[in-house]
Amino acid sequence: MPKVGVAVFLLNGSKVLLGKRLSAVGHSTFALPGGHLEFGESFEECATREVKEETGLIIDKTEYLTVTNNVISEKVHTVCVFIRAVPADINQKPETLEPEKCAGWDWYEWNNLPKPLFGPLEDMVQSGFNPFPTT
Repeated sequence: MPKVGVAVFLLNGSKVLLGKRLSAVGHSTFALPGGHLEFGESFEECATREVKEETGLIIDKTEYLTVTNNVISEKVHTVCVFIRAVPADINQKPETLEPEKCAGWDWYEWNNLPKPLFGPLEDMVQSGFNPFPTT
């Protein structure tokens, strides 16, 4: 049965927040903060909760971007909703609050992302997707 995930393009100027995954799926790849949608949650509520749980950051201006259908393996199928947001306080630094899941968070220039990226994110980058507002 597919699961619903929410991933957050947390933007700070021309940079995006990424963390190095330590979980079995996508181990040692760089990914956006996010997680699974809980029963009754809106996408924006999930994004806010997951970013706070993983990084300690409070986010603002959450906005739906797109959705992807990701069959990652024979046992992993996730529908992922992508949300764009900004830090509520640009001076607050991300913390690694789930060290068993993430080796650390950092801000990366969109045009100079670290490698390797988590599969679904890599697919989006390769397709030309740009999470930054056009205006």
